[in-house]
Amino acid sequence: MRKLGLGKKGLETQIQEEAQQLVEFFSNTKGQPFDPAIPVINSVCNIICAAAFGYRFPTDSKDFLELIEAVRVSLKFGGSVCHGLYEVFPHIMKYLPGPHQTVISACERIISFAKKQVKLHKEHQNLHEPQDFIDFYLFQIEKSKDHPNSTYNEDNLIHYIFDLFIAGTDTTSSSLKWALLLMANHPDVQDKVHKEIKEVLGSSHSICYQDRKKVPYTNAVIHEILRSKYILLFGVPRQCVKDVYLGDFLIPKGAILTPDLRSVLFDPEHWESPEEFNPNHFLDKEGNFVPNDAFLPFGAGAHVCLGELLAKIGFFIMFTSLLKEFRFQPPEGEKKLSEKSIVGLGVHCLPYKICAVPRINSS
Repeated sequence: MRKLGLGKKGLETQIQEEAQQLVEFFSNTKGQPFDPAIPVINSVCNIICAAAFGYRFPTDSKDFLELIEAVRVSLKFGGSVCHGLYEVFPHIMKYLPGPHQTVISACERIISFAKKQVKLHKEHQNLHEPQDFIDFYLFQIEKSKDHPNSTYNEDNLIHYIFDLFIAGTDTTSSSLKWALLLMANHPDVQDKVHKEIKEVLGSSHSICYQDRKKVPYTNAVIHEILRSKYILLFGVPRQCVKDVYLGDFLIPKGAILTPDLRSVLFDPEHWESPEEFNPNHFLDKEGNFVPNDAFLPFGAGAHVCLGELLAKIGFFIMFTSLLKEFRFQPPEGEKKLSEKSIVGLGVHCLPYKICAVPRINSS
């Protein structure tokens, strides 16, 4: 993923195009209440397509719509009672009827979709100028073919792509839905973000990831969204590769460790008001952006989240593009959107409707 160069103009341009597609969809709602979930998920899924396959799909593409539906079915199953039973008794459950059979079929469709893309890349393989994740991985397979212990193979490639869609779509789309909800509930924060974007980046400026350094308040708001509405219950489990002593406590080789990232993201020793949405957590008295070592939504160390940079680029460009053009507010008659959570494999917001009101003088 590092070699892919997620900050390069190619992928960034495609993310900008995807953000513009989302802006146009929101614009077509004419300020009327709508559920942002489907268009947000579609856009995030297309960003992953751009990273993995090198291009985005038209939103009316039959293949893309089938992929989206398969991802949606798979994500909905996660965290359910049936999912828990399947994880504990997979050899029994696979013979029994139930919703897990529908999910197995959906997962097979995602894998089939990935296989088709890998086949197309192999037919038009360019090892000297790889453009996307599949290109780079196929190059690595070729490079490692004489290494007997190499784990680079097509089967692993297919499952990496599957993981990118399942993990990447759910996390980024959920964070964006929380972001819009929080902006509607905090109009003062929203207005400050819009003002900074317009004054610093201008109306015609094509927003890029490097712009985050020019808009400290917006950057602080984004970080606080990811902290205060952390969308996982805990970090990704890891396996200890050798005996390790933590103080006098032995963590033996082979032990499975689950990092409790929430304990850090909501630690009162590191955050002034950990349970509240407060962008000042990332600002000094002069309004400059200040990083915090306790900000670990993507984990830390050598095994930090694989898609961290992709998620950060996509979230920043899409969030700022939307806040530049619209003022988000609850439907008429609602003072505030509910911030109650639905807890499954992740921590999601309740379904909601929102109004995207075009800003005056927006381009």
